Amino acid sequence: MISKQIEEKGFLVKLLEKGIKIYLKKECNKINNIKIDVSANSIQIIQGLIEKIHIEAKEINYKEILIDEIDLEANKIKFIFNIKNIEFNLKNTFLIEFKISLSENSLSSILFSNSWNWIGKIISKEILDNDELESIQIKDDQIEIKASKNYNIINEVKKVYLRVEKGKIYLKNKDLNKSILIPIEDKVCIKNITIKNNLINILAISPISF
Repeated sequence: MISKQIEEKGFLVKLLEKGIKIYLKKECNKINNIKIDVSANSIQIIQGLIEKIHIEAKEINYKEILIDEIDLEANKIKFIFNIKNIEFNLKNTFLIEFKISLSENSLSSILFSNSWNWIGKIISKEILDNDELESIQIKDDQIEIKASKNYNIINEVKKVYLRVEKGKIYLKNKDLNKSILIPIEDKVCIKNITIKNNLINILAISPISF
């Protein structure tokens, strides 16, 4: 949880947090309920260094990737901050640890979007032996998929399972004993993935370069 209250912070920290919020809104198509906790003193900020940052946000749309919630933390961040325009830009490579949560609606929106529907087609062909993904649901903390072949919807629902291996996410159809690697950026290392209360929760680390 965000630990510091805004009124306890100095002017420069509050101004920096405002700049980071503006930066996040520029980078995302949509982002709500942003909470930012910067751990740095005035001298560090003047020098362009954040000792530690913790960010929470909800309802994120980043390049048609919909995320219900994100919680991330990073250390030793170097930055350039224009106080006059309240512009924040990063300047070094650093490591972030984060947790993202995806609901059924978010997952469906991603897999049926113009940008990412090719992943749904790969899932259908590679582990379901079908042509097109028709629906995906999360029920009782399990993923259920319905697909079609030759434009005919197959009413049989298949349960698929997520697993992590060597920092990557795999989706497996146990009935056909087939699995597929879910494409993500090489630099992202997945630490754990669970489904709880019908939310997919992913824990990961990734370097961020600028």
